[in-house]
Amino acid sequence: MTENGCVFCRIVAGTEPAHVVFANDDVVAFLDAAPATEGHTLVVPRVHCRNLLDASDAIASALAVGTRDVAQLLVRSLGASGVTVFQANEPDGWQEVFHLHVHVVPRHPGDRLVLPWGAEEAAAHDAAATWRRIVDGQSGAEGR
Repeated sequence: MTENGCVFCRIVAGTEPAHVVFANDDVVAFLDAAPATEGHTLVVPRVHCRNLLDASDAIASALAVGTRDVAQLLVRSLGASGVTVFQANEPDGWQEVFHLHVHVVPRHPGDRLVLPWGAEEAAAHDAAATWRRIVDGQSGAEGR
């Protein structure tokens, strides 16, 4: 299934140029056009899916395995000392292309990436209140 106008669907179909570095029956991985580091790669399912929130179990599982395989490939082939894996959903989650995708960014000492947030320990009452909202929200979940 493809979505009209989706650039990632066109890449999967082979009608849009891309530097494909990995492909299997479930996913295609290609170099990001605006890389954060050398080898920054996007892993996308072959089937159009808006984002992780809409993904079936099969798509999510295949994407996780494909992402791991690409991470191993980038470490092995580029000599990366680590990888950062990033995935965004919906505009408020920083998603810009609405075809599910995972960024696999090879890392090297001294590269230009920095954490996008500053971590602060949560107050005990805040953590407890958040936990309660999450646990209470599971009652409407579909068997998860």
